[in-house]
Amino acid sequence: MRKKLLTNGNVFKRTDGRWGGVVWYMDEQGERKRKSFSGTTKQEANKKITAYIAEFEKAIEDTDESKKLLRDSLQNWLEIVKFPSVEQTSYDRLEGTARCQIYPLLGDKVVGDITPADVKAMLNHWMYLGRSYSLVKKAYVLLNEYYRNLYVEERIHKNPMDNVEMMKKANFLSAQGKEDLPECETIEVFTDEELEKFKAEAFRTHSTGNRVYQQAGAYILMLNTGLRIGELLGLLNSDIDLENKTMTIRQAVKLVDQRDGTKLIGGKVKKVGKTKTTTSKRVVPLNSTAIEMIHDLRKEFYFGEDTPLVCDANGDYANPTNLRKRLYRIENAAGIETKGLHAFRHTFATKLINGTKCADGSIKTLNIKAVADILGHTTTEITERYYVKKDNSRLTGITDGFEI
Repeated sequence: MRKKLLTNGNVFKRTDGRWGGVVWYMDEQGERKRKSFSGTTKQEANKKITAYIAEFEKAIEDTDESKKLLRDSLQNWLEIVKFPSVEQTSYDRLEGTARCQIYPLLGDKVVGDITPADVKAMLNHWMYLGRSYSLVKKAYVLLNEYYRNLYVEERIHKNPMDNVEMMKKANFLSAQGKEDLPECETIEVFTDEELEKFKAEAFRTHSTGNRVYQQAGAYILMLNTGLRIGELLGLLNSDIDLENKTMTIRQAVKLVDQRDGTKLIGGKVKKVGKTKTTTSKRVVPLNSTAIEMIHDLRKEFYFGEDTPLVCDANGDYANPTNLRKRLYRIENAAGIETKGLHAFRHTFATKLINGTKCADGSIKTLNIKAVADILGHTTTEITERYYVKKDNSRLTGITDGFEI
């Protein structure tokens, strides 16, 4: 609740001959309070009341979010409310959304003057420029939370987001001339042919016998364990139990924006911390190929049990950007479509769920719950919806013998 004046002040002559004055107001807790004044003359008491009221109203104006520019108000809200309450990687994304999607179109508008039409125009602008649905929705969600927070705290009198709904994904993509495909159809995975080409290029050697690319085994290890890149880079040699063929995921390496407090000072820095979710802390089984890649990586770099398996030349935690750039070089040289590091995790999940044909013609597969546990997902729905690409080739001939 905001403070507000209840009277314009009253002046009266006291019994001692001096002049008194009082101003009644309501504080932030909704309690009725008063401020008293005195002077030797009526003019002096009036002057003190006038000065107090002017100061009171200026203080209210300075805290009136509805009169501030959205850029200033939203940035302040991000720093005060969101920065202490979320992971820095999450905060970096929120601030990036505000900086790149919201400020260019609405940043210089006054908070209280922004209308539903202004917000819809912003969303449509990015839609027609071909931005992804998820990117535009992030801007909508951020603005919605910001305005709802101000309205609940009674710092603004109206919430423009009450009359703005995020466009349905199918309609959004239709406006861009795109088809609204199920998530499983848009998942990036490596085909068997692409994997053969990738492996051949990744382990290619110079005429001297030295490999062209460092730590090529890291990609094949991801392919056979489903690790996220941050989990792989946070993995210590001591977390690996070759005897029991397991590895324990305890931490992750992330790149975060470099900051002085909340102030962005440019550049990225490595941060070693907790995993993405609680269920991301897990024990992952190792197949024979994964074990082979661990040995291969240790032949290249090994600085002791308490150092990262995939490290830099000094035995420190490696930079995710370096592995990502190296991946793109390998893919380009191999002549295959460029895919991100997460495609290894998708391919791993897809192979386990869709199964592998055995010599006797049967299909070896894992149930969705087991795969979700290996990947560290909180629910099987995440695994099935966002990680497994449908393979209809398995259905060929499956109805033979079921003629109706």
